[in-house]
Amino acid sequence: MAANSDGESGPLPAPRWPLTRERWGQRNSAAPRISPFAMRARWSISLLMPSPVPPNSAPPRLFDRERVARNRSRAAASFKEYDFLKARVSSDIADRLADTSHSFDRAFDLGAHDGQLAKLLQASDQVGSVEAGDISSGMVALSRAGGLNAEQVDEEGLPFPQASLDLIVSALSLHWVNDLPGALVQIRQALKPDGLFLGALFGAGTLSELRASLMEAETELTGGVAARVSPLPGLRDMASLMQRAGFALPVVDRDQVVVRYRSPMGLLADLKGMGERAAFAAGTMRPLPRRVLMRAMEIYANDHSDPNGRVRASFEVVHMSGWSPADSQPKPLKPGSARVSLADAVRSHKSS
Repeated sequence: MAANSDGESGPLPAPRWPLTRERWGQRNSAAPRISPFAMRARWSISLLMPSPVPPNSAPPRLFDRERVARNRSRAAASFKEYDFLKARVSSDIADRLADTSHSFDRAFDLGAHDGQLAKLLQASDQVGSVEAGDISSGMVALSRAGGLNAEQVDEEGLPFPQASLDLIVSALSLHWVNDLPGALVQIRQALKPDGLFLGALFGAGTLSELRASLMEAETELTGGVAARVSPLPGLRDMASLMQRAGFALPVVDRDQVVVRYRSPMGLLADLKGMGERAAFAAGTMRPLPRRVLMRAMEIYANDHSDPNGRVRASFEVVHMSGWSPADSQPKPLKPGSARVSLADAVRSHKSS
């Protein structure tokens, strides 16, 4: 294949791991490779970010967590065929961990799926014991079969005592959480002082082509548009949430990628294989008529194809990192504590 993520011609660099089927992606300065969802009458993409809610009020229940678990368990048997994005993000998180100078006695992989990120941690000299957890019993079984110490864990109700872990990682699972701010607070509270959180979830630029095609098709055939794609966080959203959760030295960035398929149906098959089928809570979305879905596929193929006929699917992964506060960490200076004014510094620079 020879089209890069900007649509220009030219050879692509060799992938960091094998890709399957007809998908291909190239890393940009800010960007990922792909993820998947399912089709049916009630098909939709579900990558999250609930709108902010007033203090002391319950967050909206966008997702049925039991359905999330069922979907992921059903995908477990063949997950290895569809794990290319999970593998990419897991490798990225392991690389980011290697950039730190710290060692971590006890680590936990949250939303582990089949445990491939946990295995990367086990191979690191920086990490001692590693445990894994997932909401899906099927994925937990996969992790255990791979030799990991794994258990069923729901990100909305973490079972960890406060200050009990040195490192928590999470690759592409937190987008299914109803209360993302609350989950981040629980993660921070579970970390020991100077403990580290490294996470990644889908961001606002994910599947923009599919979103536009669904909206156009539904407007054309029904005269209205229903919410088919959950709102997703951007960089500023996540930076704000990390600070709100109490993390010290938070850093947020993104990774974008474009994947190409023979047809939009290939994308939908991948989404199903990843365990990303619709899991909206009852009453939050009306069924998607098949005629609307088929029309959306036509629009997608017409509006988002390369000259060679391949269709594009854009994905954005938002990475976040933050430390549990500790006295040993660098602190910003208090306002007004500077001993040299900016004006004096500028004058000194000009005169030198």
